[in-house]
Amino acid sequence: MRPLYRYFLIKLSFLLATYFVAVSIAFFLPRIAPGNPVQQIIAGLSQGSLSPELLDQYQRRLIEEFGLNKPLHVQYLEFLKNAFSGNLGTSISSFRQPVTKLIAWHLPWTLLLLIPATLVSWAVGNYLGARAAYRRGTLFEKITVSTGIITSQIPYYWMAMVLIFAFAIKLGWVPSGSAYDPTLAPSFSWEFIKSYLRHYILPFLSIALVSTGGWIIGMRVLATMELGSTYVNFSERLNVSNEIIFRYVLRNSLLPQVTGIAIQLGTVMAGQIITEQIFNYQGMGILLARALGTRDYPLIQGIFLILIGTLLLANFIVEFIYVLIDPRIRLGARE
Repeated sequence: MRPLYRYFLIKLSFLLATYFVAVSIAFFLPRIAPGNPVQQIIAGLSQGSLSPELLDQYQRRLIEEFGLNKPLHVQYLEFLKNAFSGNLGTSISSFRQPVTKLIAWHLPWTLLLLIPATLVSWAVGNYLGARAAYRRGTLFEKITVSTGIITSQIPYYWMAMVLIFAFAIKLGWVPSGSAYDPTLAPSFSWEFIKSYLRHYILPFLSIALVSTGGWIIGMRVLATMELGSTYVNFSERLNVSNEIIFRYVLRNSLLPQVTGIAIQLGTVMAGQIITEQIFNYQGMGILLARALGTRDYPLIQGIFLILIGTLLLANFIVEFIYVLIDPRIRLGARE
């Protein structure tokens, strides 16, 4: 087996092992919490005119239908089988809709926010961080670094509330919530796209501004170390232009930041889940809040599986890209 293939095989094995652990946690965690979805449903129906006998009969039927009367290890084995076959079950609280159908509707909204915000913040933050390192001691560096430190320490949800107060409530420039005007149906019409973009601004900025600060600080440290390299000193003595040196410093400092994307995705996604709830944005955050509120086991499990699977897949793709752009990894795999 070629060394590079063996390297990816090891990475893939770790990915599958991590996914298995995450799947197990997604199964047991909701069941450790007090209450269950059937109790939630029966509690809501008990406020009506149904007799206790009918409620008891309906409760037994729901428990049997969703397999909650089976031993825990049997439920776990069935869950593993379904999870790895793509069958996420039926939602208990959402009129018994398939979990995959619910996730298929909400996940694209989350990805439309997560991916652009992450990529834009990565590009802008790294550029500003490298510029700040190259122009060390200047006013530009002080302003950039100070801004980066402040914004990187602000929680995503707090940034969301500040932006809502400033630009939606006080100035009234943009809407304060939802992903689009509720009077419109999702389509590719210009009216809907325009509405979506207006609603998109604040959630996007809430995530991008906080993330950019972290990239600025990280890149400044890396670029500062790179500026002390022998090739930089040699280039300066040869009177190589500052822009050419800056491009080399930026390119070489970016390598560790590529792997940082995979790490940052988990943090951003966790912050975005809460941010979506603040903006009432129709993504996975709203769906997860509803699932947790109703103790909807299949829906909670399905959401966690998809989110964790997405993060692990992103990590694997980043690993692959890193091998392509960094020859040291390829050489190390051959040794």
